[in-house]
Amino acid sequence: MTGSDASNPEIGTTVDAGGIATNVHDVAHVRPVAGTVLLLHGSGPGATAWGTWRPTISALASSLRVVAPDIPGFGDTQRPADGVYTPSRWVEHLVALLDALGLDRVSVVGNSFGGALALRLATEHPDRVDRLALMGSAGLSLPVTPSLRKVWGYRPSFEAMRDLVDLLAYDTSLVTDDLVRLRFEASTRPGRQEAYEQMFPHPHQEVLDRLAVPEERIATLPHETLVIHGREDGVIPLSSAVRLLELIGRAELHVFGQCGHWTQFEHPERFNTVLSAFLNR
Repeated sequence: MTGSDASNPEIGTTVDAGGIATNVHDVAHVRPVAGTVLLLHGSGPGATAWGTWRPTISALASSLRVVAPDIPGFGDTQRPADGVYTPSRWVEHLVALLDALGLDRVSVVGNSFGGALALRLATEHPDRVDRLALMGSAGLSLPVTPSLRKVWGYRPSFEAMRDLVDLLAYDTSLVTDDLVRLRFEASTRPGRQEAYEQMFPHPHQEVLDRLAVPEERIATLPHETLVIHGREDGVIPLSSAVRLLELIGRAELHVFGQCGHWTQFEHPERFNTVLSAFLNR
């Protein structure tokens, strides 16, 4: 494990997880902690653990150890030399990361694409997961939405990034030039767009189908599960969250009105309050 780069907040510590040099934010503001939570980011261009979870990490770290990695293909985690990305490889990497950090069991919070990985981790390795939280989550078999096609079809430009971020938020006044610039610059660092196109090639429906976990497996989940969704989410429809509520026996659903796909940015204080209460109870 190597240390962080104080000049770049996107850089955490480097952990060898199954031979993959993994950029991880590993934060706890108090000791002892009440538990550990693994945060899994979404799939938008320029997505990183820090970029997705910066409003959330500090709030959760007041009582929990927070582990937020860049998933292989994103951010500053090493990309596979063969350029092959599959849900199974991503989940294998997450298990290797938990092993490297000596974590037997963690709560998992997954955003969008990260929600699909959280569902797969929980169904394939149920003993490694305590509580499960799914925010704007993929992971079900559903038609790809026009907004998701635009997200996965991104080609780098500042204007394209602004249009894309506008799709994610209900209140587009939250989409500042600084936010767009942060995501645009992250998407254009060396190798990132090439990896993005390898992860989410056309046809996008096939990519979404590969991320889906069979409903009969989801229905076997024994975990306490919090499903969070924005009512106006155009990337993953609210009906997907309702279906997760129907499938998972110990699930509860919290819907934010006047909210798109970015609950943690659009309603950060309320989101953090709901999530923290669930993880700490």
